[in-house]
Amino acid sequence: MSIWEVILAFVVVVLMLVALLANVLVLMCFLYSADIRKQVPGLFILNLTFCNLLMTVSNMPLTLAGIIYKSQPGGDQICHTVGFLETFLTTNSMLSMAALSIDRWIAVVFPLSYHSKMRYRDAALILSYTWLHSVSFPIVAASLSWVGFHHLYASCTLYNKRPEDRTQFVIFTGVFHTLSFLLSLIVLCFTYLKVLKVARFHCKRIDVITMQTLVLLVDIHPSVRERCLEEQKRRRQRATKKISTFIGTFILCFAPYVITRLVELSSVVHINSHWAIISKCLAYSKVASDPFVYSLLRHQYKKTWKDIINKILKRSSINSSALTSESHNQNILQLNE
Repeated sequence: MSIWEVILAFVVVVLMLVALLANVLVLMCFLYSADIRKQVPGLFILNLTFCNLLMTVSNMPLTLAGIIYKSQPGGDQICHTVGFLETFLTTNSMLSMAALSIDRWIAVVFPLSYHSKMRYRDAALILSYTWLHSVSFPIVAASLSWVGFHHLYASCTLYNKRPEDRTQFVIFTGVFHTLSFLLSLIVLCFTYLKVLKVARFHCKRIDVITMQTLVLLVDIHPSVRERCLEEQKRRRQRATKKISTFIGTFILCFAPYVITRLVELSSVVHINSHWAIISKCLAYSKVASDPFVYSLLRHQYKKTWKDIINKILKRSSINSSALTSESHNQNILQLNE
């Protein structure tokens, strides 16, 4: 293995570990907290977590084996199954992120009618469409034998080995990425920019009230005035940072891989194998970053996983104290004997 392959293999291992731990923690929070389960967005996050976990335990290990051994890991049946899962899970993850953005858009832009517009039944219908949409492309690809081990990406994915099917495969790949990546990106941009517009409007209203209050309070201490102005600035930046994170991570992680797959269809441009695997690793990095972007850094999830950790540590501490006490009593009995 070259130094590049060692580095790429190490990156995949790190992504696997982070993705596994973070997504399992999200799942534990969902199971532990009744409040999270009651919320409609929890269904979308649960679906996204399911996709991420399945991608972590199925696709990423085979890509790691492909990088190390430079050949197809396992038999054709395993590779076809994993390639099918990759297409399904990637599309499902993208559409789940789009569904979360729609939920936020309705909650912020239509707050009074949110509970009537986004109920559990509505979320279930959206998820049903997400699954139906996601599974249709791998079914078509598998039926036409367009799934296999792609040496360029060292992974089992969409791959056409027959030159006579090139035109059909190019059309299929273009439609697939248009209705998965591009559609999700358009939905993300539309909904989150609407959310940002509303957030900025509310910030302006709060800023006007704050400035009027500061003008009226003539005797206010300069340090208090300074803190109010700093809070104004942070409030204006908070929504922009969050929305930039949602859209930015989506583009940064998925766009290089999608563009590489589209450029690969051209017989004129040569794709470097190291870059192809790097773009694949960027796509995998979304699996590791999603738990932090959508769940673990939110106040409710932070409180829940802290409660879980404290409960585990407390139980461990109680067990340790009980064992120590029992050992102490046994030592006393032995001395008395």
